[in-house]
Amino acid sequence: MPPETGHRFLYFCSSYQLLLKRATKRIVDRNPVDVFPVIIQTKIFTMQQVKSGDTVKVHYHGRLTDGTTFDSSEGREPLEFEVGSGMVIKGFDEGVIGMVVGDKKTVQILVEDAYGPEDPQMIMDFPIDRFPSDMKPEIGMQLSMSNGSGQNFPVVIQEIKDDIVILNANHPLAGEDLVFDLELVEIKGPVSRIIMP
Repeated sequence: MPPETGHRFLYFCSSYQLLLKRATKRIVDRNPVDVFPVIIQTKIFTMQQVKSGDTVKVHYHGRLTDGTTFDSSEGREPLEFEVGSGMVIKGFDEGVIGMVVGDKKTVQILVEDAYGPEDPQMIMDFPIDRFPSDMKPEIGMQLSMSNGSGQNFPVVIQEIKDDIVILNANHPLAGEDLVFDLELVEIKGPVSRIIMP
């Protein structure tokens, strides 16, 4: 008697499985080696992870915590630097450790690992009459000053009073927490080998 309409598919499946088991047993009895071979392999993938001493190329987008962009490599060559050499700020340096080429990540860098807090000693008074006669000081104007050793360093006019100009020699990002979106483009360094099953 044929099975009920609602169970025909289940009946067909169970019958098919029974036939398959019988056919498989006959094949195994004749040549068990050729049936369902199982191959277990261990593959070795070469994955180079960034470590101290590597030279890397990174695309980046730097933002303040309020979302304001202060720098980006978009439209330019990626930034190239040696990890751990002090060429970039500590938080940026540590942010790329462990990345592999193609990785993208966002790192939040606190003031201490960025450009540090503002140093009050880097804010100085400068007599306004010592400016060239053809230069009109304005707040936000960037200037270059020279110290007693002949070294030049940038300053920004922070405030203008009657007879003095307040100059700030702190880095423009001093006192700020920073956010960087990073994309690792290239690693130059010895290859690390990771064994995966």
